Amino acid sequence: MVNDWQRYLAESISTFSLIFIGAGAVVANTVYKGSLGLIGIAFAHGLVLMAMIYATAHISGAHVNPAVTFAMWLTKRIKAVQAILYVVSQLAGAAIAGLLLRVIFTKTTNLGATSLASGVSLLNGFIIEAVLTFFLVFTIFGVAVDKRASGHHAGLAIGIVLVFDILMGGNMTGAAMNPARSFGPAIASGFWQNHLVYWIGPLVGASFAALLYQGLFLTKLKDKGEKSSK
Repeated sequence: MVNDWQRYLAESISTFSLIFIGAGAVVANTVYKGSLGLIGIAFAHGLVLMAMIYATAHISGAHVNPAVTFAMWLTKRIKAVQAILYVVSQLAGAAIAGLLLRVIFTKTTNLGATSLASGVSLLNGFIIEAVLTFFLVFTIFGVAVDKRASGHHAGLAIGIVLVFDILMGGNMTGAAMNPARSFGPAIASGFWQNHLVYWIGPLVGASFAALLYQGLFLTKLKDKGEKSSK
């Protein structure tokens, strides 16, 4: 039986891993003059998330993202107090990762913090983050929440979403899709520009995806099950 503290620790470790590797890849790409490129950065995020899902899904559900936890709470898959503690654990892991990156990359200013590119408005940044997070959470519901899916390839599918989302939006918003991804580097670097975009956009996108999947797919499945049992 998994204890609550094990769930919170798993969330903290998995989020630490995502930020340390993901933001670290961004910093390394800057320091070493484009050695990774956008493709390398995208795969760094996708691969580490995939690994953490396989490592911790059986312990905590592998949310690794306050927006995902919010979506699970919104659809009544996690209680409010537990959801809050999940988010605290995720942000703690992200902060530790950011601070450790500060120790390693002492001369780097923003430590891979997400920011809007020149010419990208607040509205467009919000839309991009919301849509990219929609893809992420919709996929999570499709491959990990929906019991009709086998779940064996959930980590791979979810990791791939990070890859293609970053390939599309990485140059415009950083493609965070995750408030913790922005929070960790921001708290370590002090770079908070347009930070609310990386909370509001993912929370809205995650909510829409969760409610859409719940309302259009899982509800019909539940109704069908109830009819067949009568």
